Amino acid sequence: MNRKHISGQPVLQTGSLADIAFLMLTFFLITTQITHEKGLILILPQPLNNTVAPVHKRNLFTLQINSVDRYLVNGELRSALTGVRDEIKTFVLNNGLKPELSDRPEKAVISLKADRGTSHRAFIAALDEIQAAYYELYAQQAGIDAERFRTLDLSNPEERVLYEKGRKGIPMNISIAE
Repeated sequence: MNRKHISGQPVLQTGSLADIAFLMLTFFLITTQITHEKGLILILPQPLNNTVAPVHKRNLFTLQINSVDRYLVNGELRSALTGVRDEIKTFVLNNGLKPELSDRPEKAVISLKADRGTSHRAFIAALDEIQAAYYELYAQQAGIDAERFRTLDLSNPEERVLYEKGRKGIPMNISIAE
């Protein structure tokens, strides 16, 4: 018997390795679900080409949050946001009656500032309170409750009229500063 002797290195067959890798890649692409985070829904103003007029101190309601989530509301230190919604509504609707509050709703600006260490929860809670105050003002002006105002369907002409009636003369001036 003649046996042929094979000399040299043993060879590993890798011809099907590319096929297996492609099948695994296809499997993971098909089975993986990618979640889409919504984030904050904010309508940003159009960029201005001119300079912004300074806001008079009287027309500025300040809400600051420090790194341990304590609030400074118009210079008063607080640990919670209780009563801020009503204070904002009173501030915006002052119409020049009290000298320490805003001249009129068009000039009223709510300034929200947060420290670098502020938690997202505290920032969102403050922003929600500010927006809730405005939505309550809009609902009151439209003659409906705040929950109904938030759910108005703007594609419906009758509800669009209610929406515009509520927002008339009261712009939501919120300044989110650095």
